[in-house]
Amino acid sequence: MPLSHRVVIVVFPDVDLLDVTGPAEVFALANRETAGRAGYQVRLAGPVAGEVRTSAGVRLLADLAFDEVGGQVDTLLVPGAVDMTEDGPSARIDTDVVAWVKEAATHARRVASVCVGAHVLAAAGLLDGKTATTHWSTAAQLAADHPAVTVDPDPIFVRTDHGRLWTGAGISACLDLALALVAEDLGEDVALAVARQLVMYLKRQGGQSQFSVPLSRPASARRDIDELRLWIADHLDEDLSAGVLAARMCLSERHFARVFTQETGVGPAAYVEAARVEVARRLLETNDSPLDQVAAAAGLGSVESLHRAFKRQLAITPAAYRRRFRTRTA
Repeated sequence: MPLSHRVVIVVFPDVDLLDVTGPAEVFALANRETAGRAGYQVRLAGPVAGEVRTSAGVRLLADLAFDEVGGQVDTLLVPGAVDMTEDGPSARIDTDVVAWVKEAATHARRVASVCVGAHVLAAAGLLDGKTATTHWSTAAQLAADHPAVTVDPDPIFVRTDHGRLWTGAGISACLDLALALVAEDLGEDVALAVARQLVMYLKRQGGQSQFSVPLSRPASARRDIDELRLWIADHLDEDLSAGVLAARMCLSERHFARVFTQETGVGPAAYVEAARVEVARRLLETNDSPLDQVAAAAGLGSVESLHRAFKRQLAITPAAYRRRFRTRTA
């Protein structure tokens, strides 16, 4: 069967290693899961062919020089590189790489950036007038350097321009973006099979935040609070009232509420509700279970409680959320 998905991944000195190898592994597993029918052919292209040192110190080999790529590119994937400055991480912009990406993009069916690779696409003018995301640490830089780009630092990835342009968030989100590309090409079943091979907890949808509820809150100065947060995540379908949580911590309910809020920035009830809404979101994105079953599985009890929680947390109804983010099998 002829190869139908020629993927070219851009590489250059100090490129982020996972940004290159993560998507490449996803495409390779898609080939394996379909016994080769997926037809992904991945090639690395750099300013010159040969050895490229990555940010991790690991060396890659560029299969092709830029001028050897040619015009038949199905997916052009652009990772990034970061320089550390006194003000924090700063996306590196190589003018030669930007110039080549700008030209190569005109011949590609779709173009995707990984992590701070969005800065390269923006510098090439590909994101003007569009919404894009990048690693949260350089989102402010992207917005300041490219005011014509609407920067949303929260999503895992953003698909725009009728599916021709994709931008992904940081580091491990490269796997989510690559899985979404596979789902678009081959269907949700193949993408989920690849996710299982990667032992990924969940194949997240693009509309989800870069941070889950536990990760979105800073680590507590108290280990017992951090341990409680992990316990909450594993027992969302149980009674998680302030009284129950306080008893688990061997504290009075009033003292527990004060300590929990001080350590997490949010009250116990609001934290539990946010965690339950996150579970409900995953269920709405991945299956067609009735809303009463979703509410029960997430620990929200009833459809009415599910509606109220979604309106408070997301300003949207569960049904509207499902219509927007439900992934169908192609």
